[in-house]
Formats: sequence, C-alpha cells, structure tokens
Amino acid sequence: MTSISLCEFHPFEAAGRRFLYLVPSAAVFALDQCSSAVIDSLVDGPRPLDDLRRELEGRFEIEEVTDTIAELQRIRALGESSVRPSPPPKVIPLKPVPLQTLVVNVTNQCNLACTYCYEYGEDKIVDTENGKQPKFMTEATAREAIEFALRESRDNPRAHITFFGGETLMNFNVLQSTIAYARRRAAEVGKDIDFSLTTNATLLRPDVIEFLATERVGVTISIDGPEEMQDKFRVFKNGMGSYDVAAPKIKALIARHRSRPIGARVTLTKQTLDVRKIYRHLTEEMGFWEVGFAPVTTAPGRDYAIADGGFDHLLAQFRDLANDFLQAALQNRHHGFSNIRETLQELHHGHAKAYPCGAGLGLMGVSTGGHVALCHRFAGSDDHSLGNVRDGVSWEKQQDFLQTHHINSKTDCSTCWARPICAGGCYHEAHTRYGSTERPNLHYCEWIRGWTHTCLEIYGEIAEKNPDFLRQFDDEEVPEKVS
Repeated sequence: MTSISLCEFHPFEAAGRRFLYLVPSAAVFALDQCSSAVIDSLVDGPRPLDDLRRELEGRFEIEEVTDTIAELQRIRALGESSVRPSPPPKVIPLKPVPLQTLVVNVTNQCNLACTYCYEYGEDKIVDTENGKQPKFMTEATAREAIEFALRESRDNPRAHITFFGGETLMNFNVLQSTIAYARRRAAEVGKDIDFSLTTNATLLRPDVIEFLATERVGVTISIDGPEEMQDKFRVFKNGMGSYDVAAPKIKALIARHRSRPIGARVTLTKQTLDVRKIYRHLTEEMGFWEVGFAPVTTAPGRDYAIADGGFDHLLAQFRDLANDFLQAALQNRHHGFSNIRETLQELHHGHAKAYPCGAGLGLMGVSTGGHVALCHRFAGSDDHSLGNVRDGVSWEKQQDFLQTHHINSKTDCSTCWARPICAGGCYHEAHTRYGSTERPNLHYCEWIRGWTHTCLEIYGEIAEKNPDFLRQFDDEEVPEKVS
C-alpha cells in the first residue's frame, strides 16, 4: 500500500494565508483549504494514501482531494515514503561562464584608516617582482582589464565595470581615461558597457561630480550613518572623523547626479546597530535613494565584531525596517531598504543557488597589478588568483573552485531550508572567520534563517495584497553585490 509523507519545505503565513517555501525548487506555493488539510494530516508522519483520502472525504470532494494530493506531489511537497528523495544534482558548468561584472581595483590605498577594513589582509602579496602589489593601477593595466572584460563577457551584449579600491577616487585620472577607452573599445566590438564605483565620498570635488554625472557612472557611497556612528571607525589616519568632510560632498553629488540613483553601503558593527536610525538619516537627511547594510567581516574576538546577541538585535531591526518597506510596497511607494528588495527579487525569480554569489563565475576582481581573483575582496591574494588580465584565467582553476565550493559539498548546509538563498554565505567571510573559503558561515545561520523567513512573509503579503508590485522583478536581473 502506498504511503505518503511530507518532503522538504519551510511553512510560513502571510495575509492570513498559509504558504510553503519549497526548498529543492526555491518556489513559493500558496495553500488553499484542501492542501492545508493534506499537509496537516501528514505532520505526525507518513500515512497510507487511501487512509488520507478517506479522512478528507468528509470535508472535501474526493476529486478535489485526489487532485490536491497529485499537485502537492508534483511540486515535491509530498512524496512516497518508501522512495528516498534523491539529492539535487551537482551541476557544474562545462565551459567558461560569460563574465558579467569585472571589479577593477584601481588602487589599494585609502585616505581613511577604517578600523575594520579588509583591504590590508596578510594574503595580499602577489607582485613577485616587487614583493607587493602596486599601490596604484597603471593606465596600461586598466586598459588590459577592459580588454579582458570585453573578451570574457563572450556572447553577452553588455559588460559591466565596477571601479573599487582602497579609495577609488585616489586614482581618478586613470579612472577617467579608462572609461573613455572602454567606451571606444566597446563600440568597436559591438557591446554596451556600463560603469559604477564605490567611494568614501571625501574626494568628491566639483569636477569629479560633474564627470560622474555626465558619464552616468553608478555611485555607491560607503558611509555608516550619522556623525556619531560614521566617526566611530571611518576616520582619517590622524584619527579625525570623516563625516563632516563627506556629508556636504555627498549632498552635492546627489543634487547634481540625477541620471542614476545614488546608494549607500553601511558596515554594521557591534557599536552601530541602530539600523532604523541609520536608514532614516541617510535617506531623509542625506537624500540617498537606497541603503544596503552588511555586518562587518572580521575574525571573532575583535571589539567591533557582532556577537550572537547582536545578531538577534540586528534581526529585530531589519524586521522593523522590512515592515516599513511592506507598507510602502502596498501603497506603490518607493522604499530604499535594498537588502529586502534584493531578497524579494531572488524569491520572485525562484533562485536556488548552488553558489552564494557570482565570485569566480560571472564576477571577478582585478588587483592593481592585473591579477584576476575570485572577487574584489580577494584581489591581490595569490592563494585565490585565477590568472591575470594579460594571459586570461585558467578554466581548470575555475572548475576546481566550482567543484569544491558547490552547495552539495557543504554538508552543514544539506538540511538547512534557507540554503537556496544563502548557499553557505560569503567566501571572504568564511576565509576570514575559518581560514577556508570552502567552509559555510555557521556563525550567522540563525540570522540568515530568521531574515529569510521575514522576507518570505513580506513576499507573501505583497503577493496577496498588491501583486502588481512584484511585476517589476519579472525581467530584472538580480545584480551582483559589490561591497
């Protein structure tokens, strides 16, 4: 006799309705009364199929019960208890993946001395000729990086370049000439090319602002909030806080640069966890279009590291801000909390990630000396190098990386319902915390599960009450985050 049991899903409720997040497929499924009854009847364990049908016949038409069970089996919410679910296949690309974003580190120098900065890690020594990587990328190397990006984008009609540092604007002359060169070369090979950069804003002179606006360069500002929070860690080398220098320059940029929205990127530490206060200051007082938050990447034990209790507080803060986003979405108003927007986008697309990000795939980072690494955070690390912009990257190294870092290789993640969204977390975070990019970031698993659950609730509320809002995600690609 056939017995039926529950498969792998995560239940949640929204707008007075029950939903399932189907883990293998990363799909969101809304339950009606009959499907809810089927699920409830199997909570205590497998049931013979005939017994299940008989139990529900008194409440629903037999045809509805049969169709509902078949539908729940089709979406893999139910399965025959005698059949062990097969693990998802470990699919590895058979040929090089087209490059979508190249992060070009035009300098590893900075005019600030932020306490938590990861740029000066001990692994960043790759220039064998000089014993260290150059402080500034040359114009020749930058042009080689552009050629690499155009070549490795393969059949993609567009290449995207993100300029990074150190403080990116310390090498503004090379940035200017590289954009001009890239536009010309992209036109010659029949591609579109797009540019963005990250800056701490302290070097935003009027001519720089005019250039960024005229060239339609996307800009993300690294800023940690109002003055008392910004100046805790984001200081000049003499210890002076950077807020008073950056704030008026940011406002001047936002006033002039209207062609693309200006975003803020906030590093959260144990001492700066008032997310709502930071968000309101940056949007209402500074004028940012969107704000993204990231917990600080650091080894445990640092005085600014977020401890377990801090993640609980952070989750509560994120939930409050997510509810503000929900109210705005229901009224078709803009809200700039980019963390939830990006997760809703992934949920809407049904992304089941094999890898946490595009590092080593569609995203790579280039050091000042032209070495190509997994991402910008590893640019300059010999241990994480894939090649260089002149000779290209090794597809064998990429394939080895993809084999060892696939979600199926992370046994700690195999039973986690949030793995389609997380896939083990940031490689650089794992390297910093555990000394290996192959390790999942177990220190924030509960935080990820809690935040993903909240995003599912928000998604369900919007899907039920204002589904038109979600249509903006239909054709949008989920962007690679560079921070």
